[in-house]
Amino acid sequence: FNVFREVEPVELPNCNFVKGIGEYGRGGSISLELAGLKYPGLKSFEHDKPGKILLMDLNEEEPTVLELRIIGSKFDLSSFNPHGISTFTDEDNTVYLLVVNHPDFKSTVELFKFQEEEKSLLHLKTIRHKLLPNMNDIVAVGPEHFYATNDHYFLDPFLKSWELYLGLAWSNVVYYSPNEVQMVADGYDFANGINISPDVYVAELMAHKIHVYEKHANWTLTPLKHLDFNTLVDNISVDPVTGDLWVGCHPNGKKIFFYDPKNPPPSEVLRIQDILSEEPKVTVVYAENGTVLQGSTVASVYKGKLLIGTVFHKALYCEL
Repeated sequence: FNVFREVEPVELPNCNFVKGIGEYGRGGSISLELAGLKYPGLKSFEHDKPGKILLMDLNEEEPTVLELRIIGSKFDLSSFNPHGISTFTDEDNTVYLLVVNHPDFKSTVELFKFQEEEKSLLHLKTIRHKLLPNMNDIVAVGPEHFYATNDHYFLDPFLKSWELYLGLAWSNVVYYSPNEVQMVADGYDFANGINISPDVYVAELMAHKIHVYEKHANWTLTPLKHLDFNTLVDNISVDPVTGDLWVGCHPNGKKIFFYDPKNPPPSEVLRIQDILSEEPKVTVVYAENGTVLQGSTVASVYKGKLLIGTVFHKALYCEL
């Protein structure tokens, strides 16, 4: 849990909170944010409100967020509890949004079509599978094709807590398509964030590792290497220009799992350059003890700006 780790502050020159994300914003990706996650073992400030998906135009001087209207007769908005999020753009420029959802603390993937003019999401289908019982994050490789992490092995909340405390490395990564579903990697102590470019990156939260895999034509994965960190690595974003990894981290795991408003969880953002080289360059780009930003989970870059999202706090937008 890194319980004794204290944060050495690393500041950026010009940071502002994102307007429209008060408390309780959870970062999803560079221009899409999730809000309202309720997750077993983590503090929730909005018990009775459904989650939502927010759109953010990063080309604006002072970006604000817009809640995307969700439409679709079969979708139960009242139980919407979004977690991981990924987009896929088809050859005809149709944008699909795949969202890990925890209705009543179960695990599904909700497939949406993004309707840009209407600023809405059309719900297309709900995906469930026995190999996807405890999903955390997702990376789309097609309209209905994705890799997903399961962060626990057990379904029972009591057994889940023991799995965490005993450090049982039983969680995994699954590849899903309409025709084939298979576990492609396992043995993680809390598999968390996942991303792709073109290798696959998996964050192992409790073991403080990021794993790198080669992806094959049949969607299986071969381990290439892993990196160790002195922080709990949560979600991974990939800079499409440079290939650098940007990682939202929890320097002190105890403070994120046992929330105390008088001693809030700190935030940390890492940048990893040349991850496949013998000596990747790891830089702490932002670090703060929780007085400004609590519990960073994700960081994305766009045109010299850094967007940092959190589990249940605000979102910060900084110049690099």
